[in-house]
Amino acid sequence: MFLAAVVFFGILTLWVEARWALTIFQVALLALAAASVVKRLRSGLPIGHHPLGLLLAGAAAWGLIQAAFGQTVYQLRTFETTLDWTVNLLAFSLALELGRQAKERDRFLECVLVFGAVLSLCAIFTILTSPAGKVFWLFDSSAGVATLGPFVYKNQYAAFVEAVLPVAMFRAIRNRRRWLPYTLIAALLFGSVVASGSRGGAALCFLETLIVPVIAYAQKRFDSAGLARVLIGNLSLVAVLIAIVGWQTLWLRFEEPHPYALRRDLAQSSLQMLHHRPWTGFGLGTWSNAYPGYALFDDGTFVNQAHNDWVQWAAEGGIPFLMIMLATAAWTIRPAIRSVWGIGILAVFLHAVVDYPFQQRPALAAFIFTFLGLLAAEDRSQFVDPQAPPEIYSRS
Repeated sequence: MFLAAVVFFGILTLWVEARWALTIFQVALLALAAASVVKRLRSGLPIGHHPLGLLLAGAAAWGLIQAAFGQTVYQLRTFETTLDWTVNLLAFSLALELGRQAKERDRFLECVLVFGAVLSLCAIFTILTSPAGKVFWLFDSSAGVATLGPFVYKNQYAAFVEAVLPVAMFRAIRNRRRWLPYTLIAALLFGSVVASGSRGGAALCFLETLIVPVIAYAQKRFDSAGLARVLIGNLSLVAVLIAIVGWQTLWLRFEEPHPYALRRDLAQSSLQMLHHRPWTGFGLGTWSNAYPGYALFDDGTFVNQAHNDWVQWAAEGGIPFLMIMLATAAWTIRPAIRSVWGIGILAVFLHAVVDYPFQQRPALAAFIFTFLGLLAAEDRSQFVDPQAPPEIYSRS
């Protein structure tokens, strides 16, 4: 499971500001992709493709087009972001290749659940006991705030949990003999988000605990008694975990007056940027460079992101790039609902309306696109691999 090891390394080193951690992560994914291509060529098999892969390739190509035609305000940053999107494409493609076999896909998701459970425990303990600004109790971070394991920003941690939580819940529904361990993992994941104080993350995770069992019931994966058991079990364990880790931080954040006022102002500025350059944008990765010219206020604070990936994509890449991302999210809806466990990817896209799970931390974005690749592999009807044996396409 080399892909899982590389993705986990990327998550565990999210806090590292030095370039070496991200470089190792990206080089490792490039090496895995090269090895996969060589293996297929030696076997005489053509390289398969998928509509989402073409969209992600278009996202990376758009950055190159902006740089080539001088449509970026910071060329180097656009090149760096283009590399990030290329890595997202590789993560998606490798997961698509791995996920064509149901057993390999299930093994990968099982590894993610174990990793997520350990990480959520670590997140709870670090946020409660680690000094502010310390990662894993030892390493200094530039954030100066309480950390959650390797995460220095609560909303990015929440996005990670949003992707993983439905996997645990679906396993609890599908595997009745082991429903309790999976339900405990789900409760741990949810409880850690509550402890983090992420408002949007807590709200989305709560909705997932309700929506996932209802969708599974609608698909006749269990009966009414099973639905009641799962809902009551989930909510009961979540309540116990929340009582243990504490809900006061989250409650205080919900009581803040006008909590999204800053995000509203940043969104308005970003829309003005889009109005100024609707078709070319300012260049992928350059929002923070172009934003000062459109800021509604200036208190001397450096604003690194728009806190809304959708308007930031529009400002940086213009309407073409925004359409690429809208098409990606729209394609995800049907297979996410059919798979049930893929609902988490939709939650992350929704969270991107009020935060930036896809920006700033490339390894986290690659993790999300890895999940998207697994989801695309499960929805095999659109995966074009002419030389694949027929059994690859059988429904699992």
